Amino acid sequence: MLVPCFLYSLQNRKPSLYGSLTCQGIGLDGIPEVTASEGFIVNEINKKSIHISCPKENSSSKFLAPYTTFSRIHTKSITCLDISSGGGLGVSSSTDGTMKIWQASNGELRRVLEGHVFDVNCCRFFPSGLVVLSGGMDAQLKIWSAEDASCVVTFKGHKGGILDTAIVDRGRNVVSASRDGTARLWDCGRSACLGVLADCGSSINGVAVGAADNSINLGSPEQMPSEREVGTEAKMLLLAREDKKLQCLGLQSRQPVFLFIGSDAFNCCTFLSGFLLLAGTQDGNIYQLDVRSPRAPVQVIHRSGAPVLSLLSFRDGFIASQGDGSCFIVQQDLDYVTELTGADCDPVYKVATWEKQIYTCCRDGLVRRYQLSDL
Repeated sequence: MLVPCFLYSLQNRKPSLYGSLTCQGIGLDGIPEVTASEGFIVNEINKKSIHISCPKENSSSKFLAPYTTFSRIHTKSITCLDISSGGGLGVSSSTDGTMKIWQASNGELRRVLEGHVFDVNCCRFFPSGLVVLSGGMDAQLKIWSAEDASCVVTFKGHKGGILDTAIVDRGRNVVSASRDGTARLWDCGRSACLGVLADCGSSINGVAVGAADNSINLGSPEQMPSEREVGTEAKMLLLAREDKKLQCLGLQSRQPVFLFIGSDAFNCCTFLSGFLLLAGTQDGNIYQLDVRSPRAPVQVIHRSGAPVLSLLSFRDGFIASQGDGSCFIVQQDLDYVTELTGADCDPVYKVATWEKQIYTCCRDGLVRRYQLSDL
């Protein structure tokens, strides 16, 4: 059996490397016997992964198959998912109009969260693992009990669909980003908006909150922060905007830290540390920036022209997913890229992790769970 094989260059926009793998059969241990075409080497293979390299180009990838696949949670495309802090529960939203809580180990349905009108764009667990935050095209932000599926709080104020959220510290405050161009800070205890953090005049596709390094000047607030603001000091707010701009400001001060212009609309962003961040664009670029010197990127990673849909800090590196079905892990201490396979060419919209397990959701309606111990 012939299987196409290609390795990506992560930098400098080098072309992809193409080759083929030939399966000669299955060994007595149940592991396929595979050979690679000229220029490629099969370094290691087991039942769940295969490590291939191209020494001439100094390129290497390990392809990891899903440990298990959950096909019964939703009937259509899954737009977002998250895993609880204890790893026991998952939450996901779908274009089938539902948001569901399920057992992370086997995909068994536990709760259906009903209350949003139209699509639910984003959902995440609070740090407690007992409460869920969601935002939808109905411009509403909702808080749910994961134990009985009741909607505890509904926040109203946005004039457009909510595209992303972030939780500040333990969750007394949350941040929402909307198609109406604003990012807002909310007080969960009193169900109130504490203020508009930014008004961009352009849709905000992604948002991230991170602790700032001591060397970064976040500015001072123009007026005394509300006593209901909890944990906003020394935090940065990152906004991935539709108008090709990546904006960073002090969460408590609301003062600008930097504004970076990219190659296309920014879809997602995340912090790697107190001064390093990543942001992904619609045309496939992943920008790594240093907040202390943001004018020029530390590096630009480009694997394909497919939209970068999600970015997640992971160990000493990150996980990224794209609109062409690719999902990959880059780690500083490894000399290869880990490719999470299975999605084929359907977009992988979101990635979540718990310990050595990685979960992805995809346009094909499947949740895939990967076990890094399989490596």
